[in-house]
Amino acid sequence: MRNFELPGRSRAHASHGMAATSHPLATLAALDVLRAGGNAMDASVAACAVQCVVEPQSTGIGGDCFVLYSRGGSDDIVAYNGSGRAPAKATADFFAKQGIGAIDSLSPHAVTVPGAVDAWARLIADYGTRELGDLLKPAIAYARDGYPIHDRIAADWARAEATILNDPSTAALFMPDGRIPGAGARHRQPLLAATLERIASQGRDGFYQGPVAEDMVEHLSRRGGLHALGDFAAAKGEYVKPIKTHFRGLDIHQCPPNGQGVIALLQLNILAGLKIENRDPLSIERLHLAIEAARLAYADRDAVLADPVHADVPTAALLSPAHADTLRALIRRDRRLEPLSPVSLPAHADTVYLTVVDKDRNAVSFINSLFSSFGTGLMAPRSGVLLHNRGASFVVARGHPNCIAPGKRPMHTIIPGMATRDRRCVMPFGVMGGQYQAMGHAWFLANLLDYGLDLQESMDLARLFPTLEGPVEVESGIPAPTVEALKRLGHSPVRSERPIGGSQAIWIDWQSGGLTGASDPRKDGLALGY
Repeated sequence: MRNFELPGRSRAHASHGMAATSHPLATLAALDVLRAGGNAMDASVAACAVQCVVEPQSTGIGGDCFVLYSRGGSDDIVAYNGSGRAPAKATADFFAKQGIGAIDSLSPHAVTVPGAVDAWARLIADYGTRELGDLLKPAIAYARDGYPIHDRIAADWARAEATILNDPSTAALFMPDGRIPGAGARHRQPLLAATLERIASQGRDGFYQGPVAEDMVEHLSRRGGLHALGDFAAAKGEYVKPIKTHFRGLDIHQCPPNGQGVIALLQLNILAGLKIENRDPLSIERLHLAIEAARLAYADRDAVLADPVHADVPTAALLSPAHADTLRALIRRDRRLEPLSPVSLPAHADTVYLTVVDKDRNAVSFINSLFSSFGTGLMAPRSGVLLHNRGASFVVARGHPNCIAPGKRPMHTIIPGMATRDRRCVMPFGVMGGQYQAMGHAWFLANLLDYGLDLQESMDLARLFPTLEGPVEVESGIPAPTVEALKRLGHSPVRSERPIGGSQAIWIDWQSGGLTGASDPRKDGLALGY
């Protein structure tokens, strides 16, 4: 139990339904749908659409989407991959001839065909109870009539000024009068409102065909992009078979590659066999071992993770007990492991996460993203669609599993999570934060299951992340003596420039029938039920 004399937030409790999102207006939109008789999938899409308007630096209809869904609280989890594909003309030869050694995150080549709208339409058709057009009404109203900019969002906008200035259309919308608007300012997106209205009346075709698609393709082509109308018309997500591992009495489910959920599970497998004597969740012992487990798992990620349709991704080998044993044996308790390289396997940035549970205990774990803050910064000028930069995760080196290719999906960082026990869903959960997400899942679950922190405390606890570049980012909540101890073990801790990630979760208590929710204080949102 938290100390009520200190700043903090309590968990939310409810009996009928609950939503937890990173924005108050999205949580309210979800609850409005639930209280009007809609189910968890209806509420999730309505909430996400609102966030695509009011949290535009993190997500948008020009982004991608992944979802896990439990029907009636069953452990028969449905997984949907709503990530987009590279244009048909995006070949490795093209990039080699152009002398492009890496895909710039602000270039049109970083834009894969957005998968979010197609995912929403498919999931509502298959599992919703309301029409997509009705669910988009709150988002349309906010885009048309305006919404207040919340505190964390204002801070993120200020940090992203260079990206906003990447496109005059984007700058005109998000820097009115040449300035970043501050917290509390009212903001409108009338072009986006019109596009959402078109989607509401025409469904997915209102986005992937006709004037909206033409606007996106023309804008990308003017910047040198390879996109064609056919790429957008052919956009289609897919249901996939979820993957899982067992950790501390729970089965943890993830979407399979091209997402990095397998890397979260790999870290859990490594941590499951580590004995940690110090029960302080911020002890140097715990932090060092978590860092090393993450570094080893991410090395594997960058070596082999890719679109399994285009590359032989060794998912089973990554999740095998033998592989976790091999990686765990490499960890030294007295020193950072150097040099670090992936163990041999068989050859083969900003986001929103939300979760909703309804009165029938349908549970949704839902994540939607532009990747980096404001994505590429490129905005189709007539439709107001801000385009993501997920394609920056591709490599252009021939032979690499994640090398860009026509119709290929890049390695993806966004990963919804779901925990089950005794054949029932007990917790939809997720962590935002780009590359951090795989470590964030493992960190959150260990806080909850190894250190006895409650749902909210597990989110509140200070975080750190060994970046792909080498330094370990640490939040201000990591004690100074612990930071110094990390240095003595060979790590290079640096203060993180902004809070690391964000998270939401809802716990389903099948014995009492109650719901308990939590939402990360690093964001503006909240968990709320009825």
